[in-house]
Amino acid sequence: MRKYGGTSVADLDRMRGVARSVAEARLTKPTVVVVSAQGDTTDRLLHTAADAGTVRPTRETDQLLATGECASAALLAMTLQAMGVPAVSLTGGQAGITVDGPPGAGRVVDIDPTPIVALLETGAVVVVAGFHGVNDTGTVVTLGRGGSDTTAIAIAVALDAPRCEIYTDVDGVYSADPRIVETARLLPAVEMASMVELAFAGAKVLHPRAVELAASRRVDVLVASSFHDRPGTVIPRRSSDHAGLEDHRIVAITSDLDVIRVLIRAGGTNRDAAVDVLEVFARHNAPVDLVARSGPFEAEFRIGFTMRHSDFAVVGENLGQVVATTGGTMVLDEGVAKISLIGTGMLNRAQYIAGTLAVLADAGIAISWISTSQLRTSVIVPAERAHEAVALLHDRFLCDEHAGAGSAVSAGT
Repeated sequence: MRKYGGTSVADLDRMRGVARSVAEARLTKPTVVVVSAQGDTTDRLLHTAADAGTVRPTRETDQLLATGECASAALLAMTLQAMGVPAVSLTGGQAGITVDGPPGAGRVVDIDPTPIVALLETGAVVVVAGFHGVNDTGTVVTLGRGGSDTTAIAIAVALDAPRCEIYTDVDGVYSADPRIVETARLLPAVEMASMVELAFAGAKVLHPRAVELAASRRVDVLVASSFHDRPGTVIPRRSSDHAGLEDHRIVAITSDLDVIRVLIRAGGTNRDAAVDVLEVFARHNAPVDLVARSGPFEAEFRIGFTMRHSDFAVVGENLGQVVATTGGTMVLDEGVAKISLIGTGMLNRAQYIAGTLAVLADAGIAISWISTSQLRTSVIVPAERAHEAVALLHDRFLCDEHAGAGSAVSAGT
């Protein structure tokens, strides 16, 4: 099971390179490939939709955006056929992928692998258009940006494949974004639980829901470059048995600039307004983070949280309706970023959060909200200083000269 990102198939030269790699893989085992839209196709389609007057996800935008992946799948199948390799392209619906949820935020609920298996039995390479499926009425529903990763993992689960290989334009998973931190290092392996947090906290290598699916269904994942033959990063379905029982550590630092901070205040109401607020996110399949609310004996209800800035165009209107029914107010802070330390044993080692606060305070980087769990500590900082914060924290916790007890880099994480 393989997946290729948009940059890997951006033009015909790259498409031919992918086809050669797929043809070689087919010599040893039946091969299914999931592809993303070529290059910046999705962005161009979104801009076209906006020019046509549609800026929010709708049934028609999903119909439009799915064409990018369908075109990639057809072109890769044609390229393979030109090389003498039998290949068939499938849309999400033709591949048996059933999706539920609102436009632009669907979730895979089932895959009938029968069409894929039937084609594999003929010896053909099956090329599936990622990022979408159809709902129970046959309407196309997309999975959100990066959703082709989820398509690939879901098909691997349906086919009982033990491993899914994700090929992209990066070498693998790094200890920080190498475009921000020159000393960031490629991690040969990352524990599945840590990768789930990394993906959610802003690492762009894998779609968060794809990693969650791989973790829950125990599928090994490889992340590697499609441009050269290097080992990449393995994300095993089982935890590594090489580390000591209490060998806790920070493994990576991430930044997420697609963040908006929201504070809602509400007047007296017989219903807990937090329920209404969080139900909005549930209806839209939108994630929410760093949630805190006022206690039961306070006169004014308050709830604060962070969310994806890109979700606000859809979710914000419904949040405003909730606030209006309570006679309350909603304050937005858009100039922020979320910085996260990903590791293990975070709650048991106060030196992590203490060191984070000290490093950022020494640099004069203001911190507002803080949240910590066993696997992740996140802080909110001004957006314009996010990259600086990542570099400073990477230097403090992950550079060789600082690596010591409680802060070492693990090749098995």
